[in-house]
Amino acid sequence: MSLVLDALPTPTAQAERLVALGVHDVAGLSPAELRDAAAGAGDALLVVSPELAPVSALAPLLRHHGRPGFVVPDMTDVDDFGPRDDVPVPDGPAYLVEDLQRGDEMANWSPDEALPAITAAGRTPLTLAEGVHWLLQCPGVLERNRCFMTIGSRLRRPSGALDARTPALWISNGTGRDGRERRDAPKVGWCWAGNRHTWLGFASARRRVPVAGPLTSRD
Repeated sequence: MSLVLDALPTPTAQAERLVALGVHDVAGLSPAELRDAAAGAGDALLVVSPELAPVSALAPLLRHHGRPGFVVPDMTDVDDFGPRDDVPVPDGPAYLVEDLQRGDEMANWSPDEALPAITAAGRTPLTLAEGVHWLLQCPGVLERNRCFMTIGSRLRRPSGALDARTPALWISNGTGRDGRERRDAPKVGWCWAGNRHTWLGFASARRRVPVAGPLTSRD
């Protein structure tokens, strides 16, 4: 069982948090629409579709020790990392994700090794957007040496093959291209699908469900 320090706020409180951060403006939604999405929801994470609120726009809203989040410079295509074909995401501007786990027990596994174990347990790997939303609500989930990958998101090349990069969320050491000023900042980055890292688990959930409120697709 993963150790998680921060309890997930109620969906109503999550909606207020997103409004306070201005996520509704990023997504082109009204505060009332986000509040409606949370109305009547149970214990779950409220996620705004990355088609409306892309990860590149939300990453700077993350905080760790007062430092704002960022996307690594060599991931300019971060918003192209969409859900895997076997990771169904509900349609619409927002949806809910139930029973989040950080996946510490799979630290030092590769993404290629972790995915079958997650699915065999009847769970689904978190997408990058879902991981970012989790940290917007529960910053303490991200800890040094207990960070996580979000292998529910992958980038598909024009050939149809999967890009070998798998996205992850961790804490910058302020070295290299990150810059000293970003030490302790939350970081959106990537790792190779076949590589292992002792400090990265694999975040997952039990399931995703559509919101029950009146919020509907704007297509």
